[in-house]
Amino acid sequence: MNIAQKTVLITGANRGIGRALVQEALRRGAKRVYAGTRGTLDIADERVTPVTLDVASAEQIQRAVNEVDSLDILINNAGIALYDDLSKSDAVEQSLAVNFFGPFNVTRAFLPLLKRSKGAIVNNLSLMALAPLPLTPSYAISKAAALSMTQSLRALLAREGVTVHGVFLGPTDTDMTRGFEIPKASPESVAQGIFDGLANGEEDIFPDPLSQSIAEGWRTGVAKEFERQYAGFVPQSAAAL
Repeated sequence: MNIAQKTVLITGANRGIGRALVQEALRRGAKRVYAGTRGTLDIADERVTPVTLDVASAEQIQRAVNEVDSLDILINNAGIALYDDLSKSDAVEQSLAVNFFGPFNVTRAFLPLLKRSKGAIVNNLSLMALAPLPLTPSYAISKAAALSMTQSLRALLAREGVTVHGVFLGPTDTDMTRGFEIPKASPESVAQGIFDGLANGEEDIFPDPLSQSIAEGWRTGVAKEFERQYAGFVPQSAAAL
């Protein structure tokens, strides 16, 4: 998927990785970037169209659908990370609402446009989808659910010509990781890695040094092999989503 002259929607576009993705999409020649955000966006480029979009709001998702005429690439980037210890259900429910049901509902809403364009869905996941950091278990749970959704959508939409990509993010220097004194990749380098992976047709994208260190093991491992085998069980006559 070459992003030049393509139309892109990026959720969580006002800061961090989302903002870097908007800038990188523009740098690579995107025709139109719909920047989904809950706040203001101060990127002065005529190709950018701000869209008020809280991914946990069904009303705002539908309003966004009404504002977008065509779409080639959907990047589900919006997310939250809460510190918790699983002693209360609120953190789990909130994490799932934004990090799982958000991408799920946004994807379903924009799927007709993506089927029409034979486009791509990019879900920003996390290495914590594979192994949780106990300081943020609710976040890890929601990202693990989003990984399973990504794999399922990949198999279900293959016959529709829509590709589905999972991004395994390592530590990135954003507001989410403030306070963690560990090596972090810059949002700009991560955005470049995501679009490079998309351009190379990678199902699973590892855009930073830490995630790249496990890329080969994941791609040749038993979990990926099971995913490929299970995808073969999808009936060719099954109804599209």
